[in-house]
Amino acid sequence: MHPTNLEPEPAVTTLHADDIWHGGVIDTLDRDHPAGEAIAVKDGRVLAVGRDADILNLAGPDTRRHALGGKFLMPGLVESHAHALWGACRDLFDVFVGYGASFEELMAAVKQRAAALPTGGLVYGGPWRLDMRERMGASPRETLDAIAPAHAVVLHDVTQHSLWCNSLALQQGGIDNTSPDVPGGVIERHPASGEPNGILAENACRPIKQLMERTHAQLDEAARYFVAYFNRLGITAFKEPMAYEPDLRAYKAADERGELTLHAAAHLTRSSPFTPDGVPYETLEEWRRAYASPNLRTGFAKLFLDGVAPSLTASFLEPYLPETGYDAASHDPDATLLIAPGELNDTVSELDRRGFVVKMHAVGDNAVRAGLNAIEAARTRNGPSGLRHEIAHCPFVQDSDVPRFAALGAIAEVSPKIWFPNPATAAQVAVLGRERTERCHRIKDLLTAGAQVTYASDWPAAAPDANPWIGLAGMISRRDPTGRFAGTLGAGQAIALDQAMPIFTINGARSLGMEADTGSLAPGKWADFIILDQPLAKLTPEQIGTTEVVETRWKGRCVFER
Repeated sequence: MHPTNLEPEPAVTTLHADDIWHGGVIDTLDRDHPAGEAIAVKDGRVLAVGRDADILNLAGPDTRRHALGGKFLMPGLVESHAHALWGACRDLFDVFVGYGASFEELMAAVKQRAAALPTGGLVYGGPWRLDMRERMGASPRETLDAIAPAHAVVLHDVTQHSLWCNSLALQQGGIDNTSPDVPGGVIERHPASGEPNGILAENACRPIKQLMERTHAQLDEAARYFVAYFNRLGITAFKEPMAYEPDLRAYKAADERGELTLHAAAHLTRSSPFTPDGVPYETLEEWRRAYASPNLRTGFAKLFLDGVAPSLTASFLEPYLPETGYDAASHDPDATLLIAPGELNDTVSELDRRGFVVKMHAVGDNAVRAGLNAIEAARTRNGPSGLRHEIAHCPFVQDSDVPRFAALGAIAEVSPKIWFPNPATAAQVAVLGRERTERCHRIKDLLTAGAQVTYASDWPAAAPDANPWIGLAGMISRRDPTGRFAGTLGAGQAIALDQAMPIFTINGARSLGMEADTGSLAPGKWADFIILDQPLAKLTPEQIGTTEVVETRWKGRCVFER
């Protein structure tokens, strides 16, 4: 990946650069002119990239010169799926003990937070893992009652698709002995009494989630927090994958205050486990018009097709392991789809007709297939729209579906960061088996088949942080770059660094519809770039995982400096 071609020479121009960075190693991610030593910027956009001598000729009396001293300069990173406000609120306001915490540490944190809140307040946070279930007891809600009897307690699991609630939280959510089973959801019950035991999954979480609305002040604080966090990590563009009106209001307000120093796009939620009924198309149209702003793009929509494997709610063609208690004999792959195939085809076709780029949460291979079928239906009904619809996460894809991404012009978003051993791996193996788990995240196969692949952390759902460098390191090694979890996961799907870099840059820009403006460094594009101490090609995967950005520039403006 180390740049060697120092072309092109800058075009003849009388313009003087506002800023010039020189004496470095530049990887432009521009296929035509991949490398340089210096870059000139004018009015926030790239003026030229090339040899030091040529670029320094663009300096005028007022040009600011920045000596790189051999440092490495590359485009800013694009995060294609991060619940930014949600993650910031977690860090700022919630209980969070980390994904590797013990059961005792989680219980102690809940007890401490309850002691600090007025009686009747809500303790929210987590996460808990599948391996903690035995410690929760026969009635998990009573376990929480014992440590916080005067507070509603709601704890999410590592996937954010299941909740553990105490009795007061269930009561406030209107869930009791008379509550019926929920289509597309799970209310676990005590085997003897039939009472809800406090564990909820997918659609059954809706009434509890409604207890946890954030205030405008909290969302404004969260916006400032995540922007600073992303810029520090070298992220200059991102996509919010599940936006409701309060989120859109907060993003637009941050942009109007001049605080959204990122290119952003928001997928407006049409359906999710937390939405009792689909948001009307007319409402999505209103949100798209009302909340679009210079740095916030709103022509995107979100659908949920299934859940997650540990809660047995992901939609697989093959049944879950019988050891889980799953009834393999009556297995129906479509039974776990949150949207029936015919309705899904109609929905994606209508969103496509209205000009929305659709992102579909799909974990199981049957859900991925259903999403691809829906995109195919939209292409058949509407003709080529030019919209690159996305299958989010894509951990499990059947052989016959791998080439369909390129054929349909669909994006394979690889997310979350579980393509290397991590705290969730044991839960995956427990319900799917080792062999099927090893087939996850077929990134190499997708690239070989010509699919456009994008990177996403899915922070804070199933990812403890939004750090892209750990994700990059794990993608090229299929090992945990932190060394906390041994071994590999799907080792045959490891890819080279030069294959991975477009996934984190130009491919992400293309998914935002901004490939003409960012994602690579070429004349006329925004000057969105980061400076690192040395070229990534000189580093081991473990060293890449510890990368710290020296400086982040967005539209030529310094938005982070170490």
